[in-house]
Formats: sequence, structure tokens, C-alpha cells
Amino acid sequence: MTAATALAAPLSTAPAPSTADELNGISEWVVGVMEVVGAPGAGLIVALENLFPPLPSEVILPLAGFTASRGSFSLLDAIMWTTAGSVLGAYILYALGGWLGRERTRALVRRIPLVNVDDVDKVEAWFARHGSKAVFFGRLVPLFRSLVSIPAGIEKMPVWRFLGLTFAGSFIWNSVLIMAGFFLGENWHVVEQYAGIFQKVVIAAVVILVVAFVVRKVRERRSKVDA
Repeated sequence: MTAATALAAPLSTAPAPSTADELNGISEWVVGVMEVVGAPGAGLIVALENLFPPLPSEVILPLAGFTASRGSFSLLDAIMWTTAGSVLGAYILYALGGWLGRERTRALVRRIPLVNVDDVDKVEAWFARHGSKAVFFGRLVPLFRSLVSIPAGIEKMPVWRFLGLTFAGSFIWNSVLIMAGFFLGENWHVVEQYAGIFQKVVIAAVVILVVAFVVRKVRERRSKVDA
């Protein structure tokens, strides 16, 4: 059976979960693919997660561990295949950033209200100094896990450095969540709950930073008008 067929397979192919841990929606689909395709299916889903954020790694990875605990594949296979999927998905976004390049990025920025090329220059200067740390630690932070690959491509970070940092950061993140799902078994959803709290904190921090940025830009424009 091909991977494409498995992705479209009826969800009923997955073994019925216990009443203590009823699967539904995305969770049921994820387990179904992993049960049919095995560990490579987990890697494929994680690669898609990098490209389509509605597939959250905070759900996929503990489920990979949970599925491994049921004997569908080994814990090591789950970690290695999902890490390979993370690297593949990140590389696609890195390539997209490389295609965009600095000039296209600047052209897009000029169309965005309250943002100017000087802001892009500041980001580029920061990334030139801290890009390696951003890629590595970014793989450990929800939302930024995928997005950090794009500026790495725009700034043309050496591809082997990017892949190495992405592999290292993804290996740590994936291992923690997969092992948690493996040992928690039917209670894998506990991981999702705590990861969800962490994600909400990150979202709140991002919102605060965006609001602060907008307020600063509005004040700068008013100051120029008054002058």
C-alpha cells in the first residue's frame, strides 16, 4: 500500500481506542496513518505539520509515542522518522526563503503598513549574529518551529549548518514529546494539555510584542507629522 493510499484510508483501520482515551478528529486520523504505514507515516505527518500548522506537533508526537507503545513500531523508529520528517519540512520552507531572497522580501515589506525596509535591515543584522541560535532554539518553540526556517533561507545560511541545527533541535523536541506519549500510554493527552499551556504563553508573548511594535510605529509616524 502506498503512503498516499494510507493517508486516504478510512479511519476505521485504526484500532479502537479505550473509553479512557477516546480519539477523534485529527488524533484518530494520525493514529490511523501510523497504524497503516508505520513509523514512516509518522515522519510524513510531521513533515506536513511543518508546512500546515493546523496539524500540531504537540498532538502528533505524543500520539507517535502512544502508537509505538502499542507495538506498531519501536520507540527509536518513532524518534528517528519524525526527526527526518521535521528536517524535510523545514528544508522545504528554507528553500522557499531562499527563493524569496532579500529583494523579494523587501518588495513585499514595502506593501505592508507600518513596516519599512529599515526594520528588515535590523532583522537581518540580528539574524546574522544570532541565526544559528535562532534555528536551534526555534525548533523547541511552538509557532516558531516552522517559521524560523524562512529567514534562514532568505539570509542564505549554509545549508549543512541549517540542516544540522534543525536536526539537533528537532531531535530534542521530538524525543521529549514522543517518550512522554510512549510512557504515558493511554494518558498521552496529558502532554497535549501542558504543551497547549506553553503554546498559549508563546502566543500571548507574540501578541504583546506585535502590539508594542504597532504602538511604537504609530507614535513614530505621528512625531514625523507633527514635526
